[in-house]
Amino acid sequence: MPKIVHCIRHGQSTFNAHWAEHGEDPGHVDAPLTELGRRQVAERAPELRHHPYELVVTSPLTRAIQTTLGLFGDHPASPSILVECLHREHLESSCDVGRAVSQLAREFPHLSFGHLDEVWWHNEGEPNERGFVYEPPHLFEARVERFRAWLAGRPEGLIAVVGHGTFFSRLTGRFLGNCEVAVLEL
Repeated sequence: MPKIVHCIRHGQSTFNAHWAEHGEDPGHVDAPLTELGRRQVAERAPELRHHPYELVVTSPLTRAIQTTLGLFGDHPASPSILVECLHREHLESSCDVGRAVSQLAREFPHLSFGHLDEVWWHNEGEPNERGFVYEPPHLFEARVERFRAWLAGRPEGLIAVVGHGTFFSRLTGRFLGNCEVAVLEL
């Protein structure tokens, strides 16, 4: 029996909204959801309630955690929620810079972050003119493949993964809109 993974892109973030309007990076580190993003999550949640998810895997970026909690906080299957950084976004904009585990744990105390490094996003190399370290494409592509293998090795049959547009485009071959779902069979 194949493993089914529902890849769900986060709702609209403050970065997404600014980029759509101005076409520039606004410097929003770990951008949260906008009001529209929260509405997108609320509109998608009823559809996902019909699926008996065994596990939900969320990126540690705030917009993904907020989306996860909005979609699965009261899901009838009560799936376990696992925070995993392998499927974080490709670090090429300010919104893809994360926040320290200690900060996330204070903001989301009901989730477990102890298995992550305090700095879990890409930070090896020299910061660019915007103050963060760009993740080289070859490292990003290798991380996508590690995550695919990690998913394939999981025992669960139906998994929801809440994450990011560029990452999912490499994993599924499609660029997802905010709160869009793509089905991946492994």
